[in-house]
Formats: sequence, C-alpha cells, structure tokens
Amino acid sequence: MSVEVLNESGVEVNVADFAKLARFTLSRLRVHPQAELCLKLVDEATITEFNRRWMGADGPTDVLSFPMDELRPGHDGEPSDEGILGDLLLCPQYAAAQAPTYSRTADDEMHLLTIHGILHLLGYDHGEPAEEREMFTLQARLLAEWQGVKSGEDVE
Repeated sequence: MSVEVLNESGVEVNVADFAKLARFTLSRLRVHPQAELCLKLVDEATITEFNRRWMGADGPTDVLSFPMDELRPGHDGEPSDEGILGDLLLCPQYAAAQAPTYSRTADDEMHLLTIHGILHLLGYDHGEPAEEREMFTLQARLLAEWQGVKSGEDVE
C-alpha cells in the first residue's frame, strides 16, 4: 500500500505511526495492496479554509476526507479494486482539544480520526442512524484492534 503522511501542522507527531495505522486499517478492510492514500496533518487555519471551501462550513474541524476513485472495502476474502483511495486532512490541534470530551488522549483521538477518515474514503457515512451504528461500530473495532497490536496483543 502506498501511504504518504505529511506533517504540516506544526505539532510533533510520529509520522511513521500514522502510516502504520493507515496500512493496518486498509489491510483489515481488504483494500487492494496497490491502493494509494495521502494523509496530511494540517493546522487549524488550513483545515478551516478547506472546511469552508469544500464543505461550506465555518470554522475548523477534526478530519476531512476527499475520495478519488470511489474504492470500497474488499469482500469475501478478495481485495478491493486497485486505485487512488484519496486524501485525508487531519488537524492535530483540533483533535487534541476535543479528545477530553470523549475521554481519550490526543493520540487516541487522532488515531480514531484517521480510521474515521479512511472509512469515509471507502464510502461509509453516518448521516442516518443505521449508517452511524455500522460506521462507528467498525471504527471502534478497528481502533481496539490497532491498540491491541500496538500493545503487543495477538489480534486476529
């Protein structure tokens, strides 16, 4: 998998950790091994501008997803189609500020948002209650699996 992580946020983060998390998530969702993803960590001013320009919303946000080839997760043991998954913008400052609201650390919040953004790139949404349940259940499972891997647990 081609995962590029760019840190333009001004916040020190472990870029390699985010690349590993993205590859882990894409692998668990059976995304084609040749798929491409770019994760850019940006400051609040940048994400505010993207949020206004592309979402029509005022103010900063935590994560924005920009899908490219409309890839979907693989099914029945088969990988998805090959292509460019898309781009994610993640704002570490915003994530750190909202993390205590959800009783998470800033790192856990950014990991969750990375998974959340990837799910959006793969067509998941949370506009309807059933969609929200499916997406949030999946992202919670993926985050728990990632945390297990990080702590050395044997996760299947």
